[in-house]
Amino acid sequence: MMNRHYKTLELDKILHMLAEETSIDEAGELALLIEPQLTLDKVEPLLQQTEDAHMLIGRFGAPSFGGISNVTNPLRRAEAGGCLNTSELLSVARALRVIKGVRDWHAHCAGVGTSLDNYFRMLYTNPNLSDRITACIIGADEISDGASRELGEIRRRMRIAASKAREALEKIIRSSTYQKYLQEAIITQRDGRYVVPVKQEFRSQVAGLVHDTSSSGSTVFIEPMGVVNANNDIRVLKGEEEKEIERILFELSGLCAGCATDIIESYKTLVQLNLIFAKAHLAYKMKAVRPVMNDEGVIELKAARHPLIDKNRVVPTDIRLGGEFDTLVITGPNTGGKTVCLKTLGLLTLMAMCGMMVPASDNSRLSVFRRVLVDIGDEQSIEQSLSTFSAHITNIIGILKLCNRSTLAVIDELGAGTDPVEGAALAVAILEKLRERGAKIAATTHYSELKEFALKTPGVENGCCEFDVSTLRPTYKLLIGVPGKSNAFAISKRLGMEDDVIERARALTSSESRQFENVVESLEVSRKELSDELEKARQATLAAQQKQAEAEKALERARIDSKRELDMAKHKAQELAAKTRAQAYAIIDELEQAKKEKRYEAEQKTKFKTGMKALEETADPIKESEQGDYKLPRPLQVGDNVLIFDIDKKAVVLEKPEKDSVLVQAGIIKTRVKLDNLRLLEQEKVSVPKRRERTVTKDVKSLAKTEIDVRGQTAEEAVMSVDGAIDSCVLTNVHMLTIIHGKGTGVLRSRIQQYLRHHKAVKSFRLGTFGEGESGVTIVELK
Repeated sequence: MMNRHYKTLELDKILHMLAEETSIDEAGELALLIEPQLTLDKVEPLLQQTEDAHMLIGRFGAPSFGGISNVTNPLRRAEAGGCLNTSELLSVARALRVIKGVRDWHAHCAGVGTSLDNYFRMLYTNPNLSDRITACIIGADEISDGASRELGEIRRRMRIAASKAREALEKIIRSSTYQKYLQEAIITQRDGRYVVPVKQEFRSQVAGLVHDTSSSGSTVFIEPMGVVNANNDIRVLKGEEEKEIERILFELSGLCAGCATDIIESYKTLVQLNLIFAKAHLAYKMKAVRPVMNDEGVIELKAARHPLIDKNRVVPTDIRLGGEFDTLVITGPNTGGKTVCLKTLGLLTLMAMCGMMVPASDNSRLSVFRRVLVDIGDEQSIEQSLSTFSAHITNIIGILKLCNRSTLAVIDELGAGTDPVEGAALAVAILEKLRERGAKIAATTHYSELKEFALKTPGVENGCCEFDVSTLRPTYKLLIGVPGKSNAFAISKRLGMEDDVIERARALTSSESRQFENVVESLEVSRKELSDELEKARQATLAAQQKQAEAEKALERARIDSKRELDMAKHKAQELAAKTRAQAYAIIDELEQAKKEKRYEAEQKTKFKTGMKALEETADPIKESEQGDYKLPRPLQVGDNVLIFDIDKKAVVLEKPEKDSVLVQAGIIKTRVKLDNLRLLEQEKVSVPKRRERTVTKDVKSLAKTEIDVRGQTAEEAVMSVDGAIDSCVLTNVHMLTIIHGKGTGVLRSRIQQYLRHHKAVKSFRLGTFGEGESGVTIVELK
């Protein structure tokens, strides 16, 4: 039977709730037998398992344990050489399927290590055996024809024999000669043999064997002589069928026996897993959390809720004990929630010690106790002649005998049921003795003497359950550090008690009691004012935090929008660059064509300059927008090094500026650039050779590359680099180009050579020879 103290705190009801969450009967039975663990090193692993199951359910859903039954006894009988029936074999197959399903579910959780991994690794799966059983056994007492070749052949022959017998009987019942002898023109069976119903008076007219008679005696069931042999064949085949079925069942039983121990152990593991996941399911229903455990007697419950009270009605409460004080004395009016606070404290402690999560807020703390001793409720006994007070004191005596430093004592209405003066004195003495033995104590009382004791004694703290006198309703909130007020006079007055009666009652109370109640009342008023101020401050803090969060969100949105705009601008710039590159290639193609046709006249010059002007106008919009108010520090001179800002290209000034532009040379290209698009570079001047002729000289040829290295580039980047190099060679009349692409995987070589095959400026190409780089280079001959 469950410990009486645990039952008083209603732990048995929680365990029944847990049992209802299980899917396996044995897991439900284990749930009812759970007992709180008494050491921290045993409680922590249980809580870790529950928390891990809780996490796995939240991330991956719950595994299915349904449909499995205990197959230990059938498997042990199979191990002993027994033959299992069809139902038992189907139960084994079902168990194997459930075990495999749980194992497969865990496989979907790959990468998430938990304390439950060892349980899942212990599960034994044998899909071949379960498939074999279900393939052979269709249902209870029904074996498939495909269970064995022999069984299929026997049943085929049985069907043929039955067909012959039925054909013979069909001829009889359709015969005009025999129809008048038959009670009904039907074929039926008696003792597994085909017969026809014959009227009693004509039994001698139908030759055959009589197998049965109707209850009225008017009908006999005769097996005609023409079907006796067919029926005999069926009977023989039936015996062979039974033998073959028995052989199949023995074979399947032997297969089960070979892995019986593994299946039994897997079933036990599954029971444990089902219980752990039941704890996690219950935690979800209770909106529970894992408490922070200790073994020092420190309890700090935040927004704790009693799990047996309707979740829509229960009022969360904060409870502390064992830190700054070891004794909590709770006072207040009846029905104010004092007993619920005690039960919440004790029950949540026991739940945690059972490895269950508790309905409270995050970072709640609970302690492991070796004893949780309780005195709650009226336990008077007529048989034992115990009054309420006697029963109460009997329990207290038992608690005093058992308590020590690892004890949580929960006592309701300490010292009640006797003379108030003596009861109060006895209550104080009991608390002192419990504290002397090191117990952690939570007690409720109505005695003012205990309130004074708590105020005067270090390590003892007052607490009260808040009560709203204006509505005559308790708020069920526990206020620690504030003694409670009985409110008897206020409640009586609000309920209609005459004023003179209440005033007479006030006069009869001692001056000390009135003074103490007045102090408590003033403390309560001050507490409420502070509580209101604290609530206002909390609301202001929440509002400030909300505004800060909104501001941060707005800033983040602005950052995102800015990044999006920048990305769009970069994308447009890339499009413009591609368009500019295409136009430049088109202009180069026209120049090449004009050169071939020897018509490079003023008209073509004008067209070329117009094209270059268009390229300038389609420069990078981002660069253009970023030019700002830059001014040249001095007038440009011939030979100055400058930066063409919008294309980020260095150049040399060739002529003195004219109006707002100047002629510069960037690489082999000469172009006129606006002054506000140039940046003066602080470098030495470059001597600019005087132009002798309009044609390109040998010195210009030296600017063209006869070799290009594209190693490390992608295939498309390499093609673009080769294309630019070929254009430079064509413009400078260079007829040989060496492309260094490396050996590697051959991707660059293949892509470049594919491009060269279709280039109109390429005359031929070949791989390098020994000394030239062999297959790591391609030598191109241009037209």
